[in-house]
Amino acid sequence: MKPWSYKHGWALVTGASAGIGKEFAEQLAARATRVVLSARRVERLDELASHLSGTYGVETVVIPADLALPGEAERLWADASEGRTIELLVNNAGFGVQGRFDEVDLARHRAIVQVNCTALLELAHLAIRDMRPRRSGGIINVASIAAFQPVPQLASYAASKALVLNLSEALWAENHADGIRILALCPGRTPTEFQEVAGTGTAEGAFGYRTPEQVVNEALEAFEAGKSYVVPGFENLAASWVVRSLPRTTVVRLLKRLVKRAIRAT
Repeated sequence: MKPWSYKHGWALVTGASAGIGKEFAEQLAARATRVVLSARRVERLDELASHLSGTYGVETVVIPADLALPGEAERLWADASEGRTIELLVNNAGFGVQGRFDEVDLARHRAIVQVNCTALLELAHLAIRDMRPRRSGGIINVASIAAFQPVPQLASYAASKALVLNLSEALWAENHADGIRILALCPGRTPTEFQEVAGTGTAEGAFGYRTPEQVVNEALEAFEAGKSYVVPGFENLAASWVVRSLPRTTVVRLLKRLVKRAIRAT
């Protein structure tokens, strides 16, 4: 596989208004990549676009989108790729909600699946359709360390991220030999707006804590190396190995106790 070149290519970053998505946009712009920024909050996107173009001299485009709405992924890709060749798709948009499955509003579960799974799948499908004829390009799908096991109180979220991880690894196998990179990024506790939205408490000082900068650094290194997935932080990687070596019933019971303890501490 040819070395990856960031210079002057176009990247589409979803969920770019905060957290890991914003950090991806920052680090890609620092590598001279032109960026299409997408999220719901247009004011934040405009501010970020101005910062990136002023700091790094790269071209930026803002395309607001709410990926919880059916059809938005296709519209976003059509608008982002009009007159541009998208070399890199960063599927970062996603969220979770903490709570017992039946006590969380059904509409929230639907939205989690729509954003974390359906919109991500649609964008990946559209991207690969464009990339395969030219035998180049890449996709970074943001999963989670939660993808490696069921997580009580975050049932829909963990299940959605398991889809992201498994889909990404399958797409890597299908496309790697044809020059298209596919990476699943599986971060552990990272201080972003995820905790506030999901109600999971602060990430500060948590097991496996990594900053968005550290997470994105490791993600881009793994992407450049052509890996299929990456878990930033050795302790997080070790934890992902451990849960796969134990009986699943043991893992889910242990996690139930740990989640309850974490909720009481918040």
